[in-house]
Amino acid sequence: MTRTKKVLDALTSTARINPDDYSPGSSPNRIESLGFALAGWLYMLRYQKNTRIMSVMSILVLGVALWLQVNLLSLAILILTITGVWMAEFLNAAVEAVVNLASPGYHPMAKVAKDVAAASVLLAALAAALVGVLLLGPPLLLRLGW
Repeated sequence: MTRTKKVLDALTSTARINPDDYSPGSSPNRIESLGFALAGWLYMLRYQKNTRIMSVMSILVLGVALWLQVNLLSLAILILTITGVWMAEFLNAAVEAVVNLASPGYHPMAKVAKDVAAASVLLAALAAALVGVLLLGPPLLLRLGW
């Protein structure tokens, strides 16, 4: 096998794997897929207390942004930033679930996986706080007369 063929084979090998052969839980039905996604979101709201805190903070931040009448670009940036934090939290919970299944007992690498996933949430939350201060701080100070 030539070097070029090996490289092409390596690059396309994943694309040749049919997920239906390995994933009995996947659904070709888009409505059913949406249901799975909503079930995951409801799971997060029910069992992950941070998502309840995030819900309140998200509504609060967006409410303040609307009250301050920030421009559409600032509002879009806030929405994307908030979504990034939610996504990090959802992925963190998914990593934790998979690690718990794969390693029910303590394992140092399981700890690494969980800690790194949690760090991604922390990073997203810190970035969101900074974005919030930068976008909402000046109009809030103006509104308060400072």
